[in-house]
Amino acid sequence: MKSFEVNFDGLVGPTHNYGGLSFGNVASQSNSQQASNPREAALQGLEKMKALMDMGFVQGVLAPQERPDVAALRSLGFAGTDAQVIERAAKEAMPLLVASCSASSMWVANAATVSPSADTADGRVHFTAANLNCKYHRSIEHPTTSRVLGAMFADSQHFAHHAALPAVAQFGDEGAANHTRFCREYGEAGVEFFVFGRSAFDSRYPAPQKYPARQTLEASQAVARLHGLSEEGVVFAQQNPAVIDQGVFHNDVIAVGNGELLFHHQDAFLNTEQMLAELHGKLAARGANFQSISVPRDQVAVEDAVRSYLFNSQLLSRADGSMLLIVPEECRSNPRVWQYLQGLTTAGGPIREVKVFDLKQSMQNGGGPACLRLRVALNETELAAVNPGVILTPALYDTLTAWVNKHYRDALRESDLADPQLLLECRTALDELTQILKLGAVYPFQIN
Repeated sequence: MKSFEVNFDGLVGPTHNYGGLSFGNVASQSNSQQASNPREAALQGLEKMKALMDMGFVQGVLAPQERPDVAALRSLGFAGTDAQVIERAAKEAMPLLVASCSASSMWVANAATVSPSADTADGRVHFTAANLNCKYHRSIEHPTTSRVLGAMFADSQHFAHHAALPAVAQFGDEGAANHTRFCREYGEAGVEFFVFGRSAFDSRYPAPQKYPARQTLEASQAVARLHGLSEEGVVFAQQNPAVIDQGVFHNDVIAVGNGELLFHHQDAFLNTEQMLAELHGKLAARGANFQSISVPRDQVAVEDAVRSYLFNSQLLSRADGSMLLIVPEECRSNPRVWQYLQGLTTAGGPIREVKVFDLKQSMQNGGGPACLRLRVALNETELAAVNPGVILTPALYDTLTAWVNKHYRDALRESDLADPQLLLECRTALDELTQILKLGAVYPFQIN
């Protein structure tokens, strides 16, 4: 049976703004308070989705969240009508209003961790929504994320959904941004690679000193247990604390993997040789020929990797067995990174082509091509069981483009977040979107 890796890209929400909310994310902090363009951001994301669809890849869409999150503000003591809640929050606690307006759910690599049916004990595709409890503005996402994923992957014969882990520091979980799966073919048993920044209970693991390590070993282990993964099918590796302190807040900022290949920076991990040997051995036992490409620090410094998002790229398998690397425009703008990429594609290795996309609106807030997509490996039967409304087609692309142009503002500043009309605009847009994507009632305003 044929299998696919489907990329479900997050639609950028109508409240896309530069709030500078993500401590440890260099781009997010450095562009704080600038005016954003939600319409351009959403259209840039849609253009990338369409390009992959046109290249023959199966492409899906993941809906944004309702923002501002008035229910979250009410839980923090702001009372009255929706408009009064927003007005009071703007007056008394603007940072909380900004957090409640964040469109960070666009980076759906953080939405969940996904294990394909070939790896799980019960032969179903498993989803665990990420609690994202390191940052308040992201910690409020997982209830809606769970409902949206449940509406997309509703058939319990093929799909299993788990609630987010306990929302405490010991189980900080950032989803697929710290998870990669290696395999010979997408439909065959593979090895799932969990990368953590610290251990909550074992002091033998070093921790970063400047920025927080968002993913814990204990969270990764819990997800592996929930998904019914075997010991032979998992590898746990620690991110280098020194690179976390340089702005590598997730593993997908310093490494990307696909199929039998791991593409990573020389300084990405601790105990790199031991980790690579474990991956090689476990994949060999499953018939796969694991390879790694280590980018030397003397060719691309960690700082260049962070600023260009070289590794926050999409690594895609083509029909001829070669791989395509999808990178942001910032890679071409960085002379050292672009020189490295030119040599990479002519070296005769598995990565044969690089395609560049303009994702400036997302990049300025700290998210590149890899942040914008959740990868789900599906066989033909499972793909047929996915809600067809979320699979991109030329007609759906045209519909979503028109929807964005109809509902999104072309400029948004912090002061605009205090406008109650923005909430009404967002709800009107999302109500229409759920009909377009055939999701049913997934947002609080539709349910309550």
